[in-house]
Amino acid sequence: MAVKIYQVDAFAEQLFKGNPAAVCILPEERQEAWMQAVAQEMNLSETAFLHKQGEEYSLRWFTPEVEVELCGHATLASAHILWETGLLNPQEQARFQTLSGLLTAERKGEEIVLNFPATPEEPVEAPPGLAEGLGIVPLYVGENKFDYLVEVESEALVRNLRPDIGKLREISVRGVMVTSAADSAEYDFVSRFFAPGSGIDEDPVTGSAHCCLGPFWSARLGKDELIAYQASERGGFIRVHVAGERVLLGGRAVTVMRGELSDS
Repeated sequence: MAVKIYQVDAFAEQLFKGNPAAVCILPEERQEAWMQAVAQEMNLSETAFLHKQGEEYSLRWFTPEVEVELCGHATLASAHILWETGLLNPQEQARFQTLSGLLTAERKGEEIVLNFPATPEEPVEAPPGLAEGLGIVPLYVGENKFDYLVEVESEALVRNLRPDIGKLREISVRGVMVTSAADSAEYDFVSRFFAPGSGIDEDPVTGSAHCCLGPFWSARLGKDELIAYQASERGGFIRVHVAGERVLLGGRAVTVMRGELSDS
């Protein structure tokens, strides 16, 4: 049976913005080595693999180098494809069984809203090479189960970062978030995300990072509803609602390509 595959720009309102993800609809479970090879072939920050299990879908995410435990933009892309292809009707909730437990997605007008676990950070000493790799003096360094969070003093610093990717690759962590409060009234905070240790020098728009950034800025700004902007070259907005131990992430998606994988 042909294996359907799609490329989607997630957290984007138009083509070639946001974060591209591949979504692979499997008729049955496949071996991990095959999924890793497909992700390497697609060469995007994430390739999502899903197949139906009862009323839910099994969902796994692979970078070109490793499987990850949580990915926001490829989950948003997966839900978008399920609705677009008619595998789910627009009123149905998308339900995904993942390495991070049950994740859900719902359509709210033009947006897709993901329900994810909060992953708050704790303050830590900066590990060797972090400040040098980023080329900045941090105001604050925290760490959660996946990443380091680095706060800097201005949006301009975030936007103008030119990190030493080789040095960041030596840090034993999935990724590094760099963030500041926004200078603009258009959004509340800005960030960038670097994950060379996971095979991604810079991720364009990182949903899972906002499971940490959301609670961080919610506490500092005193509000549960936030607008975030990830200031990569492609860029993207995320609507963030912090709800206790859960974080709701809202954004749009656009399908770029539709195809079939050769299965020989």
